[in-house]
Amino acid sequence: MTTIVDYGAGNIRSVENTLAELGADFTVTSDPIVVSSAQKIILPGVGHFGQMMQAIDRLRLREVLIEQIHARVPFLGICIGMQCLFEGSEESPASRGLGLFSGCVRRFVGDARIPHMGWNSLEKTKPSKLLAQLADGAFTYFAHSYYAPVNEATAATCTYLHPYSAVLEKDNVYAVQFHPEKSGLVGLQVVKNFLEI
Repeated sequence: MTTIVDYGAGNIRSVENTLAELGADFTVTSDPIVVSSAQKIILPGVGHFGQMMQAIDRLRLREVLIEQIHARVPFLGICIGMQCLFEGSEESPASRGLGLFSGCVRRFVGDARIPHMGWNSLEKTKPSKLLAQLADGAFTYFAHSYYAPVNEATAATCTYLHPYSAVLEKDNVYAVQFHPEKSGLVGLQVVKNFLEI
């Protein structure tokens, strides 16, 4: 059973639709007790980093998410669900991330349009379970003003003004900056790959 964590984000339904299309068994919950028994966890995220972290703390999900990740339960973070894995974000300097990766999420600065919205290609940087059966350069859909730094867990980058982490993989932790639920057949394959891990 895959558990989708609902902290009040707006893209829950599209993630549900993706899992339903793949024939996956899943549940949607904000209950930390349910999350504590999850076999796989998906944390979607849209909106504001600080509001997300406040909601996670209000719902008492912070500790159970960290515990489940340390217990090696497969975890997939999407968009801000990826960014929250870092120590913090320039979007809300007073808000603590989950701190599973060191560093801070930064805001794009430059002449290009911000937020970065639309289709862009992925460049694989190491073998990736999430990107299995996908060609290097596959296009996915992005919608964000802040980006995660490239680090040792980066499995693929995207370049917008400069390269940043588009896919993270480390042990049982997987995360994507793009929205697989809005990325057509490529996104469907990414979610399928996660479900088969």
